[in-house]
Amino acid sequence: MSASQWGADEMMAVAAARRLTNDSVCFVGIGLPSLAANLARRTHAPRCVLVYESGTIGAKPTKLPLSIGDGELAETADAVVSVPEMFAYWLQSGRIGVGFLGAAQIDARGNLNSTVIGDYATPKVRLPGGGGAPEIATSVAEVFVMLRHSTRAFVERLDFLTSRGDRVRVVVTDLGMLEPRDGELTLTHVHPGVSVDDARAATGWRLAVADDLVVTEPPSAAELDALRSLETRGRE
Repeated sequence: MSASQWGADEMMAVAAARRLTNDSVCFVGIGLPSLAANLARRTHAPRCVLVYESGTIGAKPTKLPLSIGDGELAETADAVVSVPEMFAYWLQSGRIGVGFLGAAQIDARGNLNSTVIGDYATPKVRLPGGGGAPEIATSVAEVFVMLRHSTRAFVERLDFLTSRGDRVRVVVTDLGMLEPRDGELTLTHVHPGVSVDDARAATGWRLAVADDLVVTEPPSAAELDALRSLETRGRE
């Protein structure tokens, strides 16, 4: 893939990374959030502090970790604390500014479901559950959601409310970005080659569109080079 071409996940990672700054203290999950946060550190925000749920503070991995238990997170961290201390002292006391979350479902108010699809007692799918997500959603200053855009995920009504969306500030998808306007997620950006109709067709509610809608700046060659250098451990 050339520098002039990129995949949907790469566009998501770049768009999310651009929202982080040198002053960001960021609670990171594995997968796309880790990719975005580490990309920010390698490009415009080298002093961004990455915090993983395993208790590593200021981790600086050279390769993307396979899990929060990856040894390099501890080896490169400024400090390692216990999980209870991570939640009680660092997270719940408001010391972490940004928290990345994903989910199986999201509604127009940014509420998230990562518990079940279908009825709770007799679900069609039993999902991994909330884990630390409810605490993250209510304790960080800003929640960034990364989620692939489809009517299965962007629903009018959640099957289960796992995490409240009060602190969701942006939802980064493979089609664009949504931000809360007047209490409802509103399409504020579309990625290159994506139309408003594409985003609306992938949303389970009547998606509002910002008057100042903009097209996301494509990934730069430097961003793509940095992104593609972040190989996951074990893929060498």
